[in-house]
Amino acid sequence: MAALWAIFYRELIRYFREKVRIITSVVQPAIWLFVMGGGMSAAFTGPDGVNYRTFIFPGIVGMTVLFSAVFSSISIVWDREFGFLKEVLVSPASRESIVLGKALGGATTSVIQGTIILIFAPAVGINLTFSMVVKAFFTMYFIALTMAALGIVIAARMQSMQGFQFISNFIVMPLFFLSGAIYPLKGVPNWLSALASIDPLAYGIDLLKHVFLPYHEYSLITDVLVMTVFLIMFLFLGIILFKKDG
Repeated sequence: MAALWAIFYRELIRYFREKVRIITSVVQPAIWLFVMGGGMSAAFTGPDGVNYRTFIFPGIVGMTVLFSAVFSSISIVWDREFGFLKEVLVSPASRESIVLGKALGGATTSVIQGTIILIFAPAVGINLTFSMVVKAFFTMYFIALTMAALGIVIAARMQSMQGFQFISNFIVMPLFFLSGAIYPLKGVPNWLSALASIDPLAYGIDLLKHVFLPYHEYSLITDVLVMTVFLIMFLFLGIILFKKDG
């Protein structure tokens, strides 16, 4: 347990030392919300008459958490290149502690970034309440933990940061564009709906839609169950891959 919290704490320290990362994490979501959202809202209306910028807000929060959580695992590749990971693997720390510490650390920093984006909610027509913020916090943590675990699975066998970035982008971009973050999934072609149904982010963003919007794609229980299955699967795969690495 001590190893888990040590790794978790190290991830937080690394994050807060990167001031540029914190600042730039706000820029991309702001562009999506106010540039793309503003332009598209002139031509399209979201489902149930929801303003387009309001509609994509949960998706942009989910996007922020997704990118931050997955790419937080680049620290694994960095540690491997500089020999720190080898020292951790030969220590008494269990593989489970290593994976959970990395996942919790990556998830926590991602939720911090997602929470920052909530300041834009009033500007897109969402009046935040204390209840909404609490629900959003736990939902973001659920998404972040799942995506951080996915990032660990990707990073577990990567030998270079370039390779990690290439594979991550190859996986992350389809996850985002298939998730229903920027368009409703109801009424899309069957093949697109089928792909979205196996996208874990689609269920995570739908949970955020339950929090912020009167519109959602799936039932709450479906979102929670599917996300839980993906979270357990990614954590299990990450632990298995780290055991092979040892």
